[in-house]
Amino acid sequence: MAQNPVLFDPKEHWEKIYRERTPDQMSWFQSDPSKSLSLVAIAKTPLNGSIIDVGGGASVLVDRLLLAGFKDITVLDISNSALEYARGRLKTKAARVKWVFADVIGFNPSVTFDLWHDRAAFHFLTKETDRKKYIAILSRALKPGGHVILASFALDGPNTCSNLPVCRYDAGLITKELGIDFKLIKEDFETHITPWKKEQKFRYFLFERK
Repeated sequence: MAQNPVLFDPKEHWEKIYRERTPDQMSWFQSDPSKSLSLVAIAKTPLNGSIIDVGGGASVLVDRLLLAGFKDITVLDISNSALEYARGRLKTKAARVKWVFADVIGFNPSVTFDLWHDRAAFHFLTKETDRKKYIAILSRALKPGGHVILASFALDGPNTCSNLPVCRYDAGLITKELGIDFKLIKEDFETHITPWKKEQKFRYFLFERK
């Protein structure tokens, strides 16, 4: 009798990644999230506005947002180890952040946000059903007039990351995915240099919820 294939467990996959490497050894590591911060500035999110960083994990974006004076920050990640790295780095400042250990497509937000930030989480959703779940959760979680920052690999970027396939986007493709409730405000690009000096082409998109 044929055996059932082992089901892929995304949480275990990312926990294994963070057990084997430190954050600065990850391909997506940024010491300075300047592109994201520039789009936060364009969105004009007030310092008392609510921000969620989806897939934020061990990213230093939360550090920079706290330094800028933002007071209501949530970081969501599928890896608890990634969140532990960030909490350890922030030390006592970690108490000023809400930490959510969850897969975004199973996230049930109890509050709404002024800004939803996602650098390189959405592009791992290669199944249309998962993308629809993500966008439905985003729509519930974002206030009318709120903003979304999505960053993904560009069309000429890698087609895999951390041994997983990804979807690549340009403005037309990402706008089609989000649908008519979201208006594209700005598109930008970045050539990200990995810790081992390899180029990765990214596209950044800033949307406003109508």
